[in-house]
Amino acid sequence: MPCDNHRRLEIPVQAVRKQDPNLRVQNWDEVFLGYDLQTAKIEAERCIHCPDAPCQQACPVGNDIPGALLLLEEGDPVAAADRFRETSNLPEMCGRLCPQESLCEGACVVGFAIRPDYVGRQPPVAIGKLEAFVADYQRRTTGYPMPDLPPPTGKSAAIVGSGPAGLGAAEELVKRGHTATVYDAWPEPGGILRYGIPNFKMRKEVLEDYLEYARRLGISFVCNTLIGRDVTIDELFESGYDAVFLGSGAGVGGRLDVPGEELNGIYMATEFLVRGNLKPEDLPEDLRQPLDIARRHVVVIGGGDTSMDCVRTAVRLGAQTVTCIYRRTESEQKGREEERRHAREEGVEFMYLTIPLRFSGEHGRLTAVECQRMKLGEPDESGRRRPVPIPGTEFVLPADTVAIAIGYEGDDQLERSTPGLRTSRRKLIRVDPATFQTSRPGVFAGGDNVNGADLVVTALADGRRAAEAIDRYLRSLP
Repeated sequence: MPCDNHRRLEIPVQAVRKQDPNLRVQNWDEVFLGYDLQTAKIEAERCIHCPDAPCQQACPVGNDIPGALLLLEEGDPVAAADRFRETSNLPEMCGRLCPQESLCEGACVVGFAIRPDYVGRQPPVAIGKLEAFVADYQRRTTGYPMPDLPPPTGKSAAIVGSGPAGLGAAEELVKRGHTATVYDAWPEPGGILRYGIPNFKMRKEVLEDYLEYARRLGISFVCNTLIGRDVTIDELFESGYDAVFLGSGAGVGGRLDVPGEELNGIYMATEFLVRGNLKPEDLPEDLRQPLDIARRHVVVIGGGDTSMDCVRTAVRLGAQTVTCIYRRTESEQKGREEERRHAREEGVEFMYLTIPLRFSGEHGRLTAVECQRMKLGEPDESGRRRPVPIPGTEFVLPADTVAIAIGYEGDDQLERSTPGLRTSRRKLIRVDPATFQTSRPGVFAGGDNVNGADLVVTALADGRRAAEAIDRYLRSLP
């Protein structure tokens, strides 16, 4: 190992500043306060610039992480941001929202390198926090870099969904000279980035800055329009679009199908989050009534990142107690360990190996969740051990508010309104994996409505690759 790498491995990890738990539960600001420039440069210097860059290979969009960190180390965060933007449309968002511990940072050699005894074990380079830092630094100083656009091709695409897949596809198509118009069913654009991510994980300013850049780039947005209900795909083609990209996500929340699920006080995760996190004017009229859970007992069912968003939202809304119920143990739990740690710091209680049997209430209002203890049996199709009920372990948990966060699936609205569009049994759209084209000519799809609920960065990667395929298709047209 070169002597320089010895020096780099002796640099201790630079802690990222964040709000104290007792303070942050009283506000909606981002938990992480981020680096300053000097500390970010030191953290970037911990990168040993592996020849095969396993961190880059682990990144779904293939970010040149060593190259960006070297530019930051040399004192040029704007150039570092530009390097990230070569392969990512949303580095300020992915830096905040990606599960780096299972992607780039999980592959970082620094995290398991051999070190001098006096140094001790150190975590990997804080790639995600550095990515967010340089992208934020650029936004605040020089602003988004505006690309030189090629001559217009005269071709246009309708983008369905303004989440990461749709935004990535739209930006890449405009950069190739095409016109892109993004349709979304919500009152404001942003998809899951606005309606699924709480402010304490990513403040809305980050999204708003990107949308302003997108509009200056020439991308148009049409909101309050559900494709398949208000306008069909066939009608999009009839109005003059040459191609359609479906990036509407997997937004239908899973249901428990247990007795009492219809009681007042029980919410699907998306409704709970949007009513808890957004201004009423950003919501459809039927969701504008704020949640009233202060001094109440809130139970969240599920173990992923969405359930962590729900429990931490409940804390900030003033709930008296917040309990997360999960049917397996923490070692089988999906989602980020960082989010679970933050939830515990904020007072959330976790009840593992537990399932809800039924909901009970009075006068149509929830009062309790009847639960049962579980044990782990043989592995299921996911490879995780299947939870098995333990007879005689039923108990009652007082609750007047429940959020159900057990996963998402696709919506069949597009299939029902689009003759010839093929979907799977899970209501996900079937595409050619090489071209992202659906069974309908000129209709492409990518992101969660193809893969099932996944990550922001994997949806973005799909949108970018689909844009390449759409570009080839549009250029083949007369």
